[in-house]
Amino acid sequence: MSKSIQLYLHVHQPWRIREYTAFDSGANHNYFTSAPRASTNNASILRKVANKSYLPTNAILKEFKLSMSITGTFIEQCEQYMPELLDSFRELVKTGKVEIVGETYYHSLAFFYNRAEFDRQVALHAKKIQEVFGVTPTAFRNTELAYNNDLGKWADIHGYHAILAEGWDKVLGWRSPNYVYKPTNTSKTRLLLKNYKLSDDLAFRFSNHDWSEWPLTVPKYINWLNHDQGDLINLFIDYETFGEHQWADTGIFDFLRDLPKEWLKQKNHTFMTITEAAESAEPKDSLDVPYTTTWADSERDLSAWLGNRMQQEAEHYIYSLAPAVMATNDINIIGDWRRLTTSDHPYYMSTKYWNDGDVHAYFSPYKSPYDAFLYYMNVLRDLRYRIIENRQQRS
Repeated sequence: MSKSIQLYLHVHQPWRIREYTAFDSGANHNYFTSAPRASTNNASILRKVANKSYLPTNAILKEFKLSMSITGTFIEQCEQYMPELLDSFRELVKTGKVEIVGETYYHSLAFFYNRAEFDRQVALHAKKIQEVFGVTPTAFRNTELAYNNDLGKWADIHGYHAILAEGWDKVLGWRSPNYVYKPTNTSKTRLLLKNYKLSDDLAFRFSNHDWSEWPLTVPKYINWLNHDQGDLINLFIDYETFGEHQWADTGIFDFLRDLPKEWLKQKNHTFMTITEAAESAEPKDSLDVPYTTTWADSERDLSAWLGNRMQQEAEHYIYSLAPAVMATNDINIIGDWRRLTTSDHPYYMSTKYWNDGDVHAYFSPYKSPYDAFLYYMNVLRDLRYRIIENRQQRS
């Protein structure tokens, strides 16, 4: 029986809000530029992660097929702060082995709040990917792998060959994530599901000395892949797994370098892109996902971004401004508003505990979720001031 690995990597950096106080509101419209040493400095963060993760990983990913998604906000930061990093991604795509997966330009939750804006952000992303890489996405992933039946239907209407989702046990039931599935009420789009156990072995457990399977070697991992039911092993992880979340001294780069070589030694082993995998076989079954799943936290739902009142208020407020923002026809106001729809902002406001809480705190540049909320709301107040000022100028 043939087996294929679908390695999908997500590349994203948000425009982090600086420590924006109430005294800044109405007086200073600079939301995203921080002092060089500040924890919110987007330029320094990009360069740090580039040197630890993106550049060394890109140097390895030229020998086999894979898929990746790259947000518009990441591309913007590359263009502004580190053009050579964007060039390294261009070189990868030029190999013809790398597929770019579509998503929202701003890594937002717009699908759940404003479908028209969601469509606009997807179109903006597709346009940017075509401009930068010369390709048009044929597969789609929503922010944080958020998925439900409505999104599957949307992808089918818009002609995507494939869409990605979390292979969550509560959805799969007796099924394996290692097959192609058909989303409910669709005709052509195919659903590929993350094998979260094998993905998380790399993304979260690789360097954990308390893990019963540590150290994870390539032969051991391939043995697991071979014995896992199904033809398609979907490994969906963040790009920063390599070098940033799992540091170089853990051996993660050696693992990434050796895995393809050892995997391809067997004749029935291959690598495929997401679209290729979706078209490689008939659907095993139709999959009904009536509620939203994501790849975040132990709940695998939207609670990572909407689990408390601060997060809910912040998301309600930002999307309530949409009609007034668009009415300004001001590209600066609209651009800032869209950067503020990025899902990282409410993610930093999470007040979860234990392991999930540790993950949120690891990614947050702020001292507390309450600081993240206050800075964000201060910015929204200033944005509202700019909208009112714009309206007065036009009247």
